[in-house]
Amino acid sequence: MFTGIVTDLGEVRRIEKRGDTHIVIGTHYEAGEIDLGASVACSGICLTVVDKGSGDDGWFAVTASRETIAKTNIADWLVGSMVNLERPLRVGDELGGHIVTGHIDGSAELIRLAPEGESTRMIFEIPAPLASFIAPKGSIALDGVSLTVNEVDGARFGVNIIPHTLKVTNFGQLKEGSRVNVEIDLLARYMRRLLKA
Repeated sequence: MFTGIVTDLGEVRRIEKRGDTHIVIGTHYEAGEIDLGASVACSGICLTVVDKGSGDDGWFAVTASRETIAKTNIADWLVGSMVNLERPLRVGDELGGHIVTGHIDGSAELIRLAPEGESTRMIFEIPAPLASFIAPKGSIALDGVSLTVNEVDGARFGVNIIPHTLKVTNFGQLKEGSRVNVEIDLLARYMRRLLKA
């Protein structure tokens, strides 16, 4: 379980495709504090740590299955790509964003971005089957970042990204056409299920 508050900006160091996809991510996290088998949200994707560095060489490795690659933007990652990182929520931690599971529903494409005051307005387009889960002033996780939806127009929705978020996440590197991982709000998911029952 996560909150959508990014605590490190990692960098993809190596990608190997051998059956599944194996990825090494450089991090500022202390390697000794990350257990093998632990979960880390990598741009919103809950992935399991399968290897890690030691000492000052901060890195960990994860494995992505075909299903994970089909649902996420991992296929777009290259060596040098920046990845939003978040360690799991611990009992008693502050819930600064919203409840995020790390189970990605799909990807959204950045259609337009423009300055708006000191912030940046970003307009995304989401696959039509997910559009009904998005609501104005509701929560959404994009590349693992907890955000508030400003407005919705069909399959398109807008968010405002403040300067701090641009600085500490990979959002500062997004451009029109970029794909981000989407996790719809957990409450919206269950509400939809109840209404269809």
